[in-house]
Amino acid sequence: MFKRFILIIILFLININPINANIDIKARTAILQDYLSGEILYEKEPNRSIYPASMTKIMTSIIAFDLLRSGDLKLDEKFIISEKAWRLSTSGYSSMFVMVGDEVSVENLLRGIIVASGNDACIALAEGIAGTEEEFAIMMTSKAQELGMFDTNFANSSGINDPDNYSTVKDIMIMSNYLIKEHPDYYKWFSEKEFTWDRTGGDPITQGNRNPLLYKNLGADGIKTGYLAVERYSLASSLERKGRRLIAVGSGFETKKSRSRESSKLLTYGLTNFDLVQISQADDPFFSVDVWLGKKNKVDVYTKENIYKTIKKGQKKLLKIKVLYDGPVEAPIKKDQILAKLQIVYDEELVGEYDLFSSNEIKKVNIFSRLLKSFNYLIWGDV
Repeated sequence: MFKRFILIIILFLININPINANIDIKARTAILQDYLSGEILYEKEPNRSIYPASMTKIMTSIIAFDLLRSGDLKLDEKFIISEKAWRLSTSGYSSMFVMVGDEVSVENLLRGIIVASGNDACIALAEGIAGTEEEFAIMMTSKAQELGMFDTNFANSSGINDPDNYSTVKDIMIMSNYLIKEHPDYYKWFSEKEFTWDRTGGDPITQGNRNPLLYKNLGADGIKTGYLAVERYSLASSLERKGRRLIAVGSGFETKKSRSRESSKLLTYGLTNFDLVQISQADDPFFSVDVWLGKKNKVDVYTKENIYKTIKKGQKKLLKIKVLYDGPVEAPIKKDQILAKLQIVYDEELVGEYDLFSSNEIKKVNIFSRLLKSFNYLIWGDV
């Protein structure tokens, strides 16, 4: 009665093995990710240790955003500026230009960090949240470990020179992915081209965003530049176009100009050489499986996550989507019960497997209906 059903949906798409194509990015280390599928489209020594410089401020912001979400921090809460923070409000440092004793809101400090890249704002926020910058750096490293950034250690909140403040472009990508996914509303601040701070006891200060990609017609909306003499120029960047997002991180660009040019080149490469294909939408019916001895003869199944695949253009291959289950499935069936498997196969190689869950509860028919169905099956082979 019960058979192994293998239903194959054939999509004429294209190469699903995208990494390391014919492009070279002039940086010591770089990586490009398709955000929705999570697939890596380009990498160059992605695990090479780097000094992340001001890209460190992404994690500084994340710690504050997490606390804002939990209710342990408020945007209008004010922190008093210490002498340590003020000492970075001088020429030669990226600064918000705070003064000792100023009371500055969390929102202003965050925008001073994100837009103006203020090192002074980083220390003020860190001290306000954790008491000391050292304790805040422990929080940052702990969060990095939680996210799987195992090659990262944070020694300060700003990224200023410190041999113990290190990471990789892969880890910076993981951090950027978390920022965009978990804090989309706050992430919008990273696209602001300027920030005006109506400071205490002085004229308002307006500063521009240092991210050069925001001023290009790419669709870039973040994330953070960096510079240290020992590391040279770095940039974590992201763009969204027609519902598709890419995240790129590079470090070791020789000049500001090459940082802008090569980062644009990397993002453009991802847009023009790959397509994003949605396989399923979370919680939406994906397929119907047959039911035996149930009050309904079929039940819809769904995936609990959005499933995307990134497909390389130009080399058409055969992508197969398989639904496998032993069926018909005998009732009763519980809602959210695993009934089948979704397999994604490319060139006879399994590249993804996901559980398919029942969308509804299906009750068993009464004894008389069961007898009739069994009789029909014996006579006619009809389930």
